[in-house]
Amino acid sequence: MSADEEANQNGSTSGQNTIASKLTDILPVPPNTQPVSEPEKRETANSLTEEPTLSHALATDDHEEKGLAQQEHDEEVIDLGWNEKKEEISGPLVGGLGNEDLWLLVRRFNKQVYHVKEVPTTVPGDLDLNIADEEEFSPDKLRANVERLYMTVVVGLLAAVKHIARLRSWRETRRTASFCAVYFLAWALDLVVPTLTLTLITLIVYPRSRDILFPPAPLALVDSKTGGIQKPKAGVLGSTESSTGAPQNYKGEAVEQEASNFFNGITSIVVTSATGKNPQAAPSTESGSPDDAVPDPTSVTVAAAEAKDVAAGGKASPKHDKTKVPVETAMWTKMRPIMHGVADVSDTWERFANALSPTPPFPRDIYRLRLASLILPLFLISLFVTSYMFMKGVTFGVGFGFFGDPIISRGLKWLNHTFPNWQKLLELRNTILKGVPTNAQLTLTLLRIGEANKAPIPPPPSTSEPPPEKPTEITDNELRATGAEPPLNATDEEIQQAMEHDPRTAHETGGSDIDAAKGSKHGKKGSKIIGFFKGTTKGAVKTAIGTDHARAKVGSHHAKNRLGAVPRSDDSRISGPVDFQGRYKGQKGHVYITTKSTIPAVSFSTDSTIEKIGSVEREDLHPLWTIAINDIAELKKVGGYGWKAKIVVGWSMGREVADGLEITDRLGNVRRVTALPMRDELFNRLVAIGGQKWEAW
Repeated sequence: MSADEEANQNGSTSGQNTIASKLTDILPVPPNTQPVSEPEKRETANSLTEEPTLSHALATDDHEEKGLAQQEHDEEVIDLGWNEKKEEISGPLVGGLGNEDLWLLVRRFNKQVYHVKEVPTTVPGDLDLNIADEEEFSPDKLRANVERLYMTVVVGLLAAVKHIARLRSWRETRRTASFCAVYFLAWALDLVVPTLTLTLITLIVYPRSRDILFPPAPLALVDSKTGGIQKPKAGVLGSTESSTGAPQNYKGEAVEQEASNFFNGITSIVVTSATGKNPQAAPSTESGSPDDAVPDPTSVTVAAAEAKDVAAGGKASPKHDKTKVPVETAMWTKMRPIMHGVADVSDTWERFANALSPTPPFPRDIYRLRLASLILPLFLISLFVTSYMFMKGVTFGVGFGFFGDPIISRGLKWLNHTFPNWQKLLELRNTILKGVPTNAQLTLTLLRIGEANKAPIPPPPSTSEPPPEKPTEITDNELRATGAEPPLNATDEEIQQAMEHDPRTAHETGGSDIDAAKGSKHGKKGSKIIGFFKGTTKGAVKTAIGTDHARAKVGSHHAKNRLGAVPRSDDSRISGPVDFQGRYKGQKGHVYITTKSTIPAVSFSTDSTIEKIGSVEREDLHPLWTIAINDIAELKKVGGYGWKAKIVVGWSMGREVADGLEITDRLGNVRRVTALPMRDELFNRLVAIGGQKWEAW
């Protein structure tokens, strides 16, 4: 008997008793009605094997295609290359997924997920790590969400725009002619809507059709106006998935750097606007002028804006400006829902992308069939509905929505009274996109695969060397045309010339006014002043770090938490996957995870011999504290310094600050480990190793 037949006979729930697909998996119905029928019911699991969600079930399933992290082994915890270079890892860590793609997901997961809490109730869509409705706001998290929006939505929309430009340009004549002929034939037969819906169904169900109808091309190589070939904005085609074509050491780094600079560019424009920077209206200067003696005021925001108002004859005192406090309060109050909205847009985009192109171990066909089943009725209806009937229906709906408030409000009141939380059942993640992960949920599932097989996923490798300024290798997977036409209607020589490095291209702008506004010239004396302040700040920082040691000895709690936050060398990075160097209340030691014992736990010990623990359980370490893995209720990344001090340390000393991690158990006891060079890696192990259902805060 096949797995599908057995699942249908037993009536088991997907993600709980079996991974086999059923009819209910394909239909867009909620996996269960518990959020409405029993919203307060609590369900907790003590291990991955209890499979409280689809993510846990997939992690513990026996996969057909296996990578290094899914192989059987005799060791308690196997090290798959936590401190090795990527070239020294022989095969894929997870079956069906390249290591570069895996590390890309983990790298972005580290930037996105800061704080998680255990969820005892049913999670929507049978997947945990959803964003909490009352998610905490912070400027750093807002930045992460905007960068994520760029990497998903903005880059995706830009790719769509360039595909349309290619199609409209008639450069790939046969493909455009085919599209044109089919469209006008459908128009002549009044079958435009059926043709479009049938094409959409084909693109969803048959992935190969996407490359046939829309052949790939490097994003930076396509001109969005002409649809032809162009020189990448970076001056060289060093990456194929980024909008600038910038070189990269690892897959996805160029897009991540673009996202960071996208946010920096927005803030830079806002700052220069707030400070009233107008280089075109400024008088010409010469060496020794006041402009040459001071740094660019756009390095500060509020203070510079107030200084600009004073220079223009305004009043700097808050007593004269009664709008400042309420406007600032309103702006900051609205930041959390704005940030949450940005995250929701990115989540939905990622879910649709993962539904159309699933990543193992998630099912390959279920989500595509579900999306196609929703469009199929539209295709059938469009064969019989005339344009007159369609417009009649639309205008009736507009009128009912405008004038039908008495009926609509009473209906909503009845629903809220009869079925509380009914909205949760209709959410996309609970119906059309149920079981479809965001990239964060996908990454968590991949991390759980490693933990389920006692083979933790190694962290993404890093390098201090800049990427080479040379073109990347292009194959048919990155640049292709439909049929025998040349890609982008360009010769091999034209493509090669566009790919070659040209250092001038990256600095080209739209005119002299943009050059003047974009430039931030400090002047010789201004640069000396900045260098002077940097030197004095570095001395002050070193003094403060030394003072912390003295204050910690006399019992200062805050000083103890700051000890070791600025590591003296990078040797402390070499640790994991079992033990992680850190401090607890200022004491040097190691956090270590034991899974061989009856109750897996995380502990902290100051025993110096812990470095030899390896994968063997040690009973003589005498930990200062121990928390059972199943008792962890909350994990929160915390800074080694405050955000202002962290910026000053990074600017003046050019050193990375080692941050910390707060671990809270179900009784409310909080353990704060500081000076953790591998904070993200420890967080990832703890968040993936147990049976908890998490919610992102």
